[in-house]
Amino acid sequence: MKDLLVKDWMTARVITVDVHTALPDAHKLMRSHKIRRLPVMDGDTVVGIVTRSDIREASPSDATSLSVWELHYLLGKLTMGDMMTPRPFTILPTANIRDAARMMDNHKIGGLPVVDTEGKLQGIITESDIFRILIAWFDQLEAEGAVTI
Repeated sequence: MKDLLVKDWMTARVITVDVHTALPDAHKLMRSHKIRRLPVMDGDTVVGIVTRSDIREASPSDATSLSVWELHYLLGKLTMGDMMTPRPFTILPTANIRDAARMMDNHKIGGLPVVDTEGKLQGIITESDIFRILIAWFDQLEAEGAVTI
């Protein structure tokens, strides 16, 4: 299990949104694909990231005095460019998993867009991928009789 590389554990088929995508469309995309984060693209370049929490925080409070039509109108005007975290931390596909996990832990983030040396999106590595690695490692130890879990 040593020398684990990001490219071997990342999700390569990444769902992304354009910087001009409206909030309701991004929210619908996240729900339909059951994902928690979306890299935000401007052409071929990752310019930001938006999370399910970002979407939730943009939603109005129950105490709002706006009508449902006013709310839908205003939310429809918000784009990913307005909401995203710009210049997200990224990692190379050839980086070690330990480096990815450490970066996520140090910066308290749940995922990293994986980009090549030219900045082109190659995938995404998330906390769920790190959990899969941990499970695989425990399974390997158990199979070798090194530990009973």
